[in-house]
Amino acid sequence: MTMRSPDINTVIEQFDALPWAEKEVAAEIIRKAYAEAAREVLAARAKQAARNLKAGKVKKGGLAELRKDLDA
Repeated sequence: MTMRSPDINTVIEQFDALPWAEKEVAAEIIRKAYAEAAREVLAARAKQAARNLKAGKVKKGGLAELRKDLDA
């Protein structure tokens, strides 16, 4: 059985219904969860970049080489 996640409007409505003190706690939890999710995305991108470098899919060079590639 799959659990359906609530849509953003439901989350906002439920947040709005909370007392002030609980809103502060919920907001802090959400900030921390968002920061952790952002770290995970960044880590995944870094791993992919390392794989691309190892596979030779990445060009190296300076600004002059970049401009040359962009003009080509």
